[in-house]
Amino acid sequence: MSNYFSLTSAIIRETKAHEDALPLMDEGCRSRFLLHQKPTEKVCLFFHGFTASPEQFVPIGEAFFKAGYNVLIPLLPGHGIAGEWDADNPPPLPENQQVYQQFGLRWLEIVQPLGTKVIVGGLSGGSTLAAWLALERNAQINRALLFAPYLSGSNKVVDLFVEIFNIYFKWRTEPGLASFGYPGFLMPSLRVFLDMGQDILARAEESLAAPMFIISSESDRAVGKEEHEALFEAALKYQPFTWYHSFDRVLDVPHNMMTKAEGNDHLDLLIAIAKAYVESGLTWAEVQEISSRMKQGYSFDTVVDELHLRQLVPPNFAPIIARL
Repeated sequence: MSNYFSLTSAIIRETKAHEDALPLMDEGCRSRFLLHQKPTEKVCLFFHGFTASPEQFVPIGEAFFKAGYNVLIPLLPGHGIAGEWDADNPPPLPENQQVYQQFGLRWLEIVQPLGTKVIVGGLSGGSTLAAWLALERNAQINRALLFAPYLSGSNKVVDLFVEIFNIYFKWRTEPGLASFGYPGFLMPSLRVFLDMGQDILARAEESLAAPMFIISSESDRAVGKEEHEALFEAALKYQPFTWYHSFDRVLDVPHNMMTKAEGNDHLDLLIAIAKAYVESGLTWAEVQEISSRMKQGYSFDTVVDELHLRQLVPPNFAPIIARL
């Protein structure tokens, strides 16, 4: 127990010292650590979105912490740094994917003593990094939660724009919605994730990954849903515990789906299905079989008992599976 206390104290102390020296834009950009008094069965490592900040993952982080998980949400390299950032003075975001990859590997090593099983996850570019880790260190990761991973843009024209132009792009946030982190970015810093995403898709076609839950939305205007489906299909060939879900367009779940402040009015549902996946022992084929039999009119309990899956089903799964 003393080693655990020393380790967590060092993580908090050293991270704070590093971020104090940057300095940060505001306290919302500071890394977040939700830690119990002893190692937990599962520990979550979450990566926020491109140009955003750890504040983006506080709602889901708190939900997992309350469920008994240790949760760490580190600030991505080059993010959250104070400055007058604009087209003439763009934020210092990395333009080399190895910067993110080494960061991810270092934090994966840091969190391993804090829980028996490691859950990685992320949104957008952070999700791309989590997917890369799921392939690169598949034996060390129990589950990966991939929220709207940036594997390509919403269409090929957008991808070509990202690949060719080195312009500054300013985010356009709808009135009344929150925006975390930088107001914009230089295009080569986004190109890093486009390149990483294409590498992930190619590797997934021929490599075993850790179990992934790829979560998409039909209302996402930033990334390509087709690539999410391609990653799912490729990964499923080698990893039967890979799941996929796309929020229906009627729910209007945006790309920045991790907070209500950014426009996701169905955040509770997102957290519920994410927790169900992490706590489940079901393969995708078993999920589909349960769903198919329920659509034929059989009750959830009847189906689960007939298939002898009771021990693999997570708590409160009946309303969740109706969504998958």
